[in-house]
Amino acid sequence: MPNINKTVRSTIIVVAVGIVIFLIYKKITGKKEAAAATNGAAAKGANSKQLLTDAWIVKTDALAQAIEASGTLQSNEEVEVKPEINGRITHLYFKEGTNVKKGDLLVKIYDEDLRAQLQKLKLQQELAKTTLERQENLLKINGISRQDVDVTRNQVSAYGADMQYTQTQLQKTELRAPFSGKLGLRNVSEGAIVSSATIITTLQQIDPLKMDFAVAEKYRNVIKIGDQVSFSVAGDNKEYKGSIYAIDPKIDLTTRTVKLRAIVPNNNGTLFPGSFAKVKITLKDLPDAIMIPSQAVIPGTRDKKVIVADSGKAKFVIVETGIRNENNVQITSGLQPGDTVVTTGILQLKPGMPLKFNKIQ
Repeated sequence: MPNINKTVRSTIIVVAVGIVIFLIYKKITGKKEAAAATNGAAAKGANSKQLLTDAWIVKTDALAQAIEASGTLQSNEEVEVKPEINGRITHLYFKEGTNVKKGDLLVKIYDEDLRAQLQKLKLQQELAKTTLERQENLLKINGISRQDVDVTRNQVSAYGADMQYTQTQLQKTELRAPFSGKLGLRNVSEGAIVSSATIITTLQQIDPLKMDFAVAEKYRNVIKIGDQVSFSVAGDNKEYKGSIYAIDPKIDLTTRTVKLRAIVPNNNGTLFPGSFAKVKITLKDLPDAIMIPSQAVIPGTRDKKVIVADSGKAKFVIVETGIRNENNVQITSGLQPGDTVVTTGILQLKPGMPLKFNKIQ
């Protein structure tokens, strides 16, 4: 009987150990199957997220290099007509908006007091001259000292200087056109008391006109004095021409641009100072320019990038851009002919992601 109980116990222990070993084996194999299923699902999910994109094959082409800028038309010469002295306007000799020639009398200021003073000085000088003649005759017979003669002679010269000063003041009572041009609106009337701060009218020379505009500093050594420019103004479809005659030697520190000035003929008077101008400068043609669609460029805070296909995967490349037109942009550095550039879906792509193209141009 003891031997039977011992056998039963041994059998139970063996069975229990077998059950434990079986459970451990099932647990291990279950984890492996779950891991394999997870990896398969992940791979399937990755494949399901693969984007269809369009691409552009980089090639060279001839490019007509042109620069576009915004400009402003200005008068070739412009001045505010102001008096040099205070006084009352006695006569206005001009009409608003009319053309005048250089030297034409525009305004007359009251000058009777200055004329009376000038007449007084003339009489005083004549009396001093008569006195001087008498004193010189007396000096010949030693009837007067040479010092008295010198004092009188000095008075004659002083009266002459005072007369010249008064004559200059008289000239300031006449305001004349400093150059030929067109007058603006009148701001005063006859009888008005004016000072040196009073703007009576304006005078502008509108044929020719000047046009100021700015371009990026990288074009500073490309543009030369004498280069032709074309432009158009708002409300006018006609294309006008001009030529650059001055270049600012300093680069603007804020905008990193260089200011240019062109001279523009205005024979028919259809252009007006202050008008906005859309300027275009045509430079030398580039025979081997690399152009890609503008949407392929990813702008950044410090640089610009494009996505190229590298062994079927996305690769981000830093590029430098040049001239732009309506649809494309020039690439001056970073790409070579034959590269495949992604043009759509660029915001969803990350470095190393597999690429699948829908259309390649």
